[in-house]
Amino acid sequence: VARTMGKLQSKISFNTTKYRAEGSVGQTGPAGASWQHSPAHTDAVTSVAALKPDLCVSGGRDKSVAVSSWRSGAALRRFTGHEREVTKVTSALDSSRVFSASRDKTVLMWELHGTEGPRQHFPGHDLVVTGLAVSPDASQLCTGSRDNTVCKWDTETGECLGRAAISRNLVTHLCWVPGEPYVIQTSEDKTTRVWDSRELQVAHTFPAKQHIQTCCDVSQDGRYCLSSSSGSGGHGAEATLWDLRQTRGRVCEYKGHFQTTTSCVFLPRGPTLAPSIATSSSDSTVKLWDQGTAGRG
Repeated sequence: VARTMGKLQSKISFNTTKYRAEGSVGQTGPAGASWQHSPAHTDAVTSVAALKPDLCVSGGRDKSVAVSSWRSGAALRRFTGHEREVTKVTSALDSSRVFSASRDKTVLMWELHGTEGPRQHFPGHDLVVTGLAVSPDASQLCTGSRDNTVCKWDTETGECLGRAAISRNLVTHLCWVPGEPYVIQTSEDKTTRVWDSRELQVAHTFPAKQHIQTCCDVSQDGRYCLSSSSGSGGHGAEATLWDLRQTRGRVCEYKGHFQTTTSCVFLPRGPTLAPSIATSSSDSTVKLWDQGTAGRG
């Protein structure tokens, strides 16, 4: 069963005269019941990730990285240093280190409570960096690019610890398996790979799909991973659930989008909630799925 959320039609009336230089604005509503804040970016937002329970990090076409409070909507920190648009952002949950990838072929590391400039610089890719995953302890970083390579880095020293190239492996996304040395990677060659970060070698490749794999995510228990597909006209555009520990095969598919599924994510599981996932698509919808029963393949 899938639930769909369509286009968000904003009814908020923006009054630019209310904005202050630091980004916050005057109170609105009875007794100051709500606040408005200026946008975190001046152009399209390209990536967003969780940082702490009440904070998120975002990157945009304006070449900047912003740390915002999702509770208040306020942009608390803004980092600039990339020469072209930011393509991906990530962090180790509850860490103070933020990582950003860019079309300028580099990755930068920022300290949440540090100076405005980057704490570390990771050059080395020949094309736009499109994949970014940090180890749970934030000591190592994996990056992927359209140059067909995946690299591993020491986040403290900036040293490149390994580089692996696979023909036609145009990386679209990376994510680290919680508590494990494994990294999941999706590619324009229609495959989803599992990398062993210790030797930077492919430990497993799932069967190729019919369309480009655009994104991936891993469940918090490390048992499953998701990948999403490109598509159009109702062909493709599915998300696929893969078993990481037992069969290392396909568990089920989630079909319902009519255009490319651009993102997929496991939703936090509550004590009384069944495992669920969410997908977003170029068809202007977000769909919520029951992980165990939706679209079983």
